[in-house]
Amino acid sequence: MTLLRRGVAASAVAVALAPAARADSFDATVVAGHPPVFLWVKTLSETFIPAVNAALDGSGHSIEWMEAYGGTLAKVGGELEAIEDGLAQIGIVSSLFEPSLLSLQNVTYATPFGSPDVDIVFGTVDGMHNEIADMRGLWESHGMEYLGGGFGLEDYLLMTDFPVDSIADLQGRKINAPGPAVNWLKGTGAVGVSGNLTTYYNDIQTGVAEGVIVFPTAAAAAKLFEVAPYVTRTGFGAQYAGAIVAKKSWFDALPAEVRQAIRAGVEDFALAYRAGLEQRVVGAFAAMEAGDAKIGTLSPEARAQWAQALPDIAGDWARAQDEQGLAGTEVVNTYMQKLKDAGVVLPRDWTVE
Repeated sequence: MTLLRRGVAASAVAVALAPAARADSFDATVVAGHPPVFLWVKTLSETFIPAVNAALDGSGHSIEWMEAYGGTLAKVGGELEAIEDGLAQIGIVSSLFEPSLLSLQNVTYATPFGSPDVDIVFGTVDGMHNEIADMRGLWESHGMEYLGGGFGLEDYLLMTDFPVDSIADLQGRKINAPGPAVNWLKGTGAVGVSGNLTTYYNDIQTGVAEGVIVFPTAAAAAKLFEVAPYVTRTGFGAQYAGAIVAKKSWFDALPAEVRQAIRAGVEDFALAYRAGLEQRVVGAFAAMEAGDAKIGTLSPEARAQWAQALPDIAGDWARAQDEQGLAGTEVVNTYMQKLKDAGVVLPRDWTVE
């Protein structure tokens, strides 16, 4: 994808009414490694930028945007470095692809069987950045200003080429899983096979794997139901995956009105992303049904059995963070408490003792 340039002119009316006000135009390159076909990038371009522009209207300030998506400036997982190096001033950074540098942000992947509600999950982790210094500190250690707009992925599920009613059905089965989700198979008798969206279909078709842990929108787009028609809603939970951040030195140097406009744009991004994601999930299940997928839901008892069969994923993760001088235990326990406060029924409480 080529770089797209979009400018915002300062309002002539505002200048006329306030001739003494200083009108400034600021350059901002916005980066995302994924192309706009991904909802978080689409929302960044179609909601965040226009919302910032609208908030600046009449302020005497403007931003001239350079949009760099789909690997034009940074590959997936390279956005943090691009902003840190000053190649971009603001963008989407996926903490999911920075498990070492942004470890605390990946707490949801260490606490499976949480909430399927994207509002609860994204909003909770977003808010924790204002309560736990280490979470914001990880961004600041790389010269980032955490702006929020937490985004992520909807409730993960299981797709297989055989029916699943309980974890007994997984015994000896080879299941594809992305990154940290491989841990969600430990203790179930299944064999975790690392993979990604580019390999799942072929892996299942050729017998390298017999199923996959995946989120519905990706599953439908990749037509995984053609090779794994048994769709089991396991309730692994929605997953926080990143946020909008800016280069702190650039952001701090902006006038207050511009900083406020950017934060307003982030709030609009969050609302639009979550609404768009819910629509896409509905469409994904409709597409799978149209493709003759057999969609079922794991019973509460079977879900609890699976959750209890897992080793202490959260505790191990938290202690590993603690040993690095980070608030791993505090992050897990705060997250668990907030889910419970929100009324989430947890088949396993991952609170670290």
